Amino acid sequence: MANPILGVFFHWLGGLASASFYIPYLGVKKWSWETYWLVGGVFSWIVAPMTLAWLLVPDVFAILQAAWAGSPNAVKWAYFFGAMWGFGGLTFGLTMRYLGIALGMAVALGYCAAFGTLMPPIFDGSIVDIVGERSGQIILLGVAVCLAGIAVTGMAGMSKESELSEEEKKAAVKEFSFVKGILVATFSGIMSSAFAYGLAAGKPIGELANTALLEHGRSDLWQNLPVLIVVLWGGFTTNCIWCVILNIKNGSGREYLALQCEVPANAEDGEEQAGLAAENEVRTESVPMMRNYVLSALAGTVWYLQFFFYSMGQTRMGKYEFSSWTLHMASIIIFSSLWGIALREWKGTSGRTKTCLAVGLILLIGSTVVVGWGNFLNAPSGVGH
Repeated sequence: MANPILGVFFHWLGGLASASFYIPYLGVKKWSWETYWLVGGVFSWIVAPMTLAWLLVPDVFAILQAAWAGSPNAVKWAYFFGAMWGFGGLTFGLTMRYLGIALGMAVALGYCAAFGTLMPPIFDGSIVDIVGERSGQIILLGVAVCLAGIAVTGMAGMSKESELSEEEKKAAVKEFSFVKGILVATFSGIMSSAFAYGLAAGKPIGELANTALLEHGRSDLWQNLPVLIVVLWGGFTTNCIWCVILNIKNGSGREYLALQCEVPANAEDGEEQAGLAAENEVRTESVPMMRNYVLSALAGTVWYLQFFFYSMGQTRMGKYEFSSWTLHMASIIIFSSLWGIALREWKGTSGRTKTCLAVGLILLIGSTVVVGWGNFLNAPSGVGH
């Protein structure tokens, strides 16, 4: 049942989860990136999706079997697009490496928002109906406002970087390359938007789940949870292969079980790198194994909650559920920026930069209101149900 106001609220919760998930990783010590990313990923892409779907959707594994038997292409395409989304996530880090966080985030998420929102309705032909209806036009206006907000927020980040000293700039973006960065950001943004395609391709799975939910008297809010299982299987495949390759290449595979690691003897707290030994003197330190696993599991679970709430919000957006992706992207940037303010990342910047950030946030918040309003106008009798 359509209820765009509730849908926007769920998308905001998803954006908050996405903006917050990395914080537990900051407490992981003496593990390489690929180690804690894969441990967290097991919970993000396997444990949390399957557990919540099992708890909330009756006979979820029977539904997946039925989907494979009746609509194998839906399962295959959902998995495929999940794997493609995985490539986008992996290259997102390269975008930050070549462009810096501010510009890289703006470019990559701009592409992701545009392609993830507009390509599904263009592909299935529904864009014609969207353009021809007042509510659809308002939603497209909201998408445009969202893209403008992303651009202005990126400008604020660029302004912040320009106010750094030359030494700070070099420390922030050591390998700055505009050409490489734009190419990687384009690839990352387009590939990351494949998640939206995977959800669209998996609709037959969601329809089976919806039927099962109604038969058991449960809420249709959970109908997309089985779709998430398949899409995230694809994402897990890509990320797992890459992390294992890095584990082998960097010799970090032992970190999953090692209770101790070697660090340079002269390394200060916070500067050590797991498994890295100085050429001459090293010292042995204990690894907080239990804490690392708990924090990685927490980070992975919080990461999954972004799409848990996304899938719930999508069921309440009504006819124009394609707009969910815009709401998701806008919410991520809003809460990411707010975390940056809370962590005092903008301390010392000029009034012009802070004003630019404020304008960007206002545009992003406004875009969620406009998109929600457009969906609200299309709800039955003009109200949510």
